Amino acid sequence: MIDEQKLNIYLERHMDGFKGPLSLKKFAGGQSNPTFLMTAQSGKYVLRSRPPGILLKSAHAIDREYRVTRALCDTDVPIARPRHLCLDEEIIGSWFYVMDFMEGRIFWDPVLPDVGRDDRTAIYHEMNCVLAAIHSVDLAAEGLLDYGKPGNYLDRQIGRWTKQYKASETEHIAPMEQLIKWISGNIPEDDGKVSLIHGDFRLDNFIFHPEKPKIIAVVDWELSTLGHPLADLAYQCMQWRMPHNALIKGLGGIDRADLGIPTEEDYIAEYASRMKLGHIDHWSFYLAFSFFRLAAIVQGVMKRSLDGNASNKKAQDVGKLTRPLAEKAIEILKEYQKI
Repeated sequence: MIDEQKLNIYLERHMDGFKGPLSLKKFAGGQSNPTFLMTAQSGKYVLRSRPPGILLKSAHAIDREYRVTRALCDTDVPIARPRHLCLDEEIIGSWFYVMDFMEGRIFWDPVLPDVGRDDRTAIYHEMNCVLAAIHSVDLAAEGLLDYGKPGNYLDRQIGRWTKQYKASETEHIAPMEQLIKWISGNIPEDDGKVSLIHGDFRLDNFIFHPEKPKIIAVVDWELSTLGHPLADLAYQCMQWRMPHNALIKGLGGIDRADLGIPTEEDYIAEYASRMKLGHIDHWSFYLAFSFFRLAAIVQGVMKRSLDGNASNKKAQDVGKLTRPLAEKAIEILKEYQKI
């Protein structure tokens, strides 16, 4: 439990414009960092903290979230303005930061059943536009040239997530071992493309305007870094490959044309046009890599659930997705005759 009185005293002393008393209410969604609506006399805010307990190395990097969102305040990327970062664990028991509360809509189902066909199409265009805006950020101008290591992004990511997966492994999953072996041995040659990447670019990490098909904030920057922009694109495009009736809902088995949702090919083509790209090479690799990475992430969720420090009550159900995600990646590689 967070001591609201202690937090209130701290924020009145250290956060510009803050005035209590405050109250906290935990948001139900999210698997990683506990996130709270904070209501105070000076307004509404969002408090995001690291989870309690023993954490995997480099995970739950809310200090990076704070840094990157501060850097993006004056760019074309919509964000919730960060207000204060606290690295003193004595205040609430873990690191945390405070950002503006953005009044809007969060969608969890990529079919978007609660909006009309025209708005549905516009929402997909908007996500595509914002993804391109993130990948077009001037790293030097925004002080982000050292936000990630230069070069060999895919090699480093595969190494990192393999280690994370092994550190959180709770059972032997043969398809995951097969996938790790394949992607480790088939990394495309580095083409030199480097941009800011969000790392978790998906529908429920956007806050939309209350009425318009417009993103007013991209949230959850925990996995952001400098890397290959196609990794972000492929990560989002996983939803076209996942079944709609799953715990993490996708677009599989849905009549997308009738709903006004673009095909995966059309979504990729729109992005390529925005970014002035030619043919996209190694697409099957980027998809398989994205499924591997998500599988490693949900395995971490499973481990935190078993250890008793998961943020979400459905964590163990999410953690059970590691095997089917790895199997989906292998299915994609077979489709492209890569395995």
